[in-house]
Amino acid sequence: MTAGPGPQPTAGRGGPGPGGDPGLRTPVVAIIGGGIAGLAAAYALRGAGVAVTVLEGSPRLGGKLAVSPVAGIDVDAGAEALLARRPEGVGLLAELGLESERRDPGTTSAGIWTRGQVRPLPRRQFMGVPAGPAELAGTGLLSPEGLARAAADAELPAAPADDADASVTDRVGARMGREVVDRLVEPLLGGVYAGRCEDLSFQATLAPLAAAAPRFASLGQAVASLLPPGPPGPARPAPPVFTTLAGGLGSLPPLLAAASGAEVRTRATVRELARTAGGWRLTIGSAHAPQWLDADAVILALPARPASRLLAGTSPAAAAALAEVSYASMAVITLAYPDAAFPAAPAGSGFLVPAVDGHAVKAVTYSTVKWPHLRSEGAGLHLVRCSVGRLGDEAILQRDDDDLAGLAAADLAAATGVRGRPADVRVTRWGGGLPQYSVGHLGRVARIRAGVAAEPGLAVCGAAYDGVGIPACIASARQAAGQVLAHLTARAARS
Repeated sequence: MTAGPGPQPTAGRGGPGPGGDPGLRTPVVAIIGGGIAGLAAAYALRGAGVAVTVLEGSPRLGGKLAVSPVAGIDVDAGAEALLARRPEGVGLLAELGLESERRDPGTTSAGIWTRGQVRPLPRRQFMGVPAGPAELAGTGLLSPEGLARAAADAELPAAPADDADASVTDRVGARMGREVVDRLVEPLLGGVYAGRCEDLSFQATLAPLAAAAPRFASLGQAVASLLPPGPPGPARPAPPVFTTLAGGLGSLPPLLAAASGAEVRTRATVRELARTAGGWRLTIGSAHAPQWLDADAVILALPARPASRLLAGTSPAAAAALAEVSYASMAVITLAYPDAAFPAAPAGSGFLVPAVDGHAVKAVTYSTVKWPHLRSEGAGLHLVRCSVGRLGDEAILQRDDDDLAGLAAADLAAATGVRGRPADVRVTRWGGGLPQYSVGHLGRVARIRAGVAAEPGLAVCGAAYDGVGIPACIASARQAAGQVLAHLTARAARS
């Protein structure tokens, strides 16, 4: 790292680079962004014969992973679960020696608060799309007209094969009607993306269903093909869908950073990325006191908009496609209540809320029910996590923390009958926190990757591309690490 005019290329830190020639300096890989994707990329590069520097603009590592106390209990303020059915997340925990710290949920049974009460989700459904009209019977989720329209899916002609992307509303609504979209699918997808079904890509957000649908006469049949043949029983217990860590997923980033062996810098905002004869030059810090880092390869582990700004001068095509990715803002309000405040003990993991019902909250998690280890830490208290904010609903987030907490508490009281003021409150805001996989997302990502691939020694990773969950971010990080290593190995072979 150099400061002032005329920086010289950064020297390697000793040892052979990729290719194994001890006479070569160690190549430098700069990772811009210290969230889970950037840290996973650094970890994937450990022992690969490269010197890794992670540059994070904010004061802390972890991105959307953060943990802090509520009523004396350490509780995640961002992502609170990782998908256990994908190998990347649980595999990383095992590699880090954290298997003994894993905690599985006590329940994942959620409902939908609509039409005056919390109602059960259909037993057999895929992200809210039911496997057939029988699954909706008795749930009270839809009106009689909505039930009849959903049943029409089985009678409609098979949809013609069509490779063009469309919105979730267009594809699911055309088969099962708008009520299924508004009262089932949007609450579930909203919990993932904080988006609107009329904008979200069917192919990108419901990819397994999009792949299965052309093979079946009805959408319900396609859903059924994705599900196990029957409910789990004593002979076939269901494996846990999610897992977390005893200290919260927010405890993972510093452990991952330490295990990576990388040099990690916070408060190090990269303002410019430029090509050099040997690789890349990064301009870091303020305009009046800049620093520079020369690197052989760069991984952008940033949200799409700042990545777009950095690539504007070197890869205009990738920058333009990145600029098309919009983001939704949200807030997480965590409330602690004494047991006696609830007229009945909270049951299930929580509930989702349809946007059409006009409530402030979009999802509620009974954290001490979903994660029993939190209950044991806070005897006599229930922790409740309320999510507020959707794409296009930014006005509600302009309220101050007290107002947001009051709105969340009022909705919770209306849904559950909880009484009195919470014993403790935490409000966490995630401005521009969730990328929107809008119609055309897969083609957009293809254009980004094509533009990046045209620049040797450059890669991207993170939630903006192939999935917003932790395992998907880890997978994209490993892909990016592999790409820059392949470039460095090929370059060494040509030397």
